[in-house]
Amino acid sequence: MFVSNLGSTTTLDGSALKIGIVQARFNDDITNALATACIAELHALGVPDDRITHVHVPGALEVPLALAALAQIEDPDPFSALIALGCIIRGETYHFELVANESGAGVTRVGMDYHVPIANAILTTENLEQAVARQTDKGRDAARVAVEMALLLEHLA
Repeated sequence: MFVSNLGSTTTLDGSALKIGIVQARFNDDITNALATACIAELHALGVPDDRITHVHVPGALEVPLALAALAQIEDPDPFSALIALGCIIRGETYHFELVANESGAGVTRVGMDYHVPIANAILTTENLEQAVARQTDKGRDAARVAVEMALLLEHLA
């Protein structure tokens, strides 16, 4: 029986991986910080800059469609993993739940439909202060999750 401990006992090596990032522009101060931390961590994990594709979409609801477009690219070198970056802050209406639920479900569906790991770092917070407190750690976490899951799927293949 194989048990994966990639993230806890070994150094993650992303040097051979190709990573796609989809970043929502809405709440761009937060999403830019997420992206900065994410890309810095990808570099720290060995992913070369020329193996990172970074695209922007208007908001969290558009992220899954862009992820699907990246996942569908069938060149000899497909994406090893994808990363979703966004920030949804609760307001006074039901819109928060709609955007949070639908974007989350869409991200999951793309990963399952295209069999590609997706690190979902679309923050859902009660207020701006919570988003700011999470932006750097969640950006780094997304990079680590993407690399770990890509390596795991390569190992299992």
